[in-house]
Amino acid sequence: MKRAAWWEGQRGEGYVVIQGLLFGLLLFGPTGEGTLPPWPAPLAGPAKAFGLALLVAGLVCAVAAAIGLGRNLTPLPHPRDDCELVESGLYGWVRHPIYCGLICAGFGWAFFVQGWLALGWACLLFAFFDLKSRREEVWLLARFPAYADYRRRVRKLIPLIY
Repeated sequence: MKRAAWWEGQRGEGYVVIQGLLFGLLLFGPTGEGTLPPWPAPLAGPAKAFGLALLVAGLVCAVAAAIGLGRNLTPLPHPRDDCELVESGLYGWVRHPIYCGLICAGFGWAFFVQGWLALGWACLLFAFFDLKSRREEVWLLARFPAYADYRRRVRKLIPLIY
């Protein structure tokens, strides 16, 4: 198995630090209001409503997925030593439903605040979770032989798409 880079940490602690920084940037960083062209007027109201709905749906998805993991839940991408492979519930639709929910919430926030930079931060969050999930899956493949089949059957971050 490939050795982790120095910044990753033994169990993926570096990913958790970067994730926290990205959440902070998305929520408290510049959104682009007043510095970039404004959203087109006809789209402003519907975008705000869509953003709120996506934000709430994403958070509900992430919380439900965390509950579905039960005692297997860890903030680190490295699986717990005593974990089991979960393939049911939301995990039957997407391999990383917590990440999926947080990505949706990030885009929902960007649409809600209607900031072009916030939308960029949400895109960066998506790219980060794609990278983090790749590292996590290396560890999951090493731990669970059945993960290879699960990976072929179920999409990674966006149900039915990706």
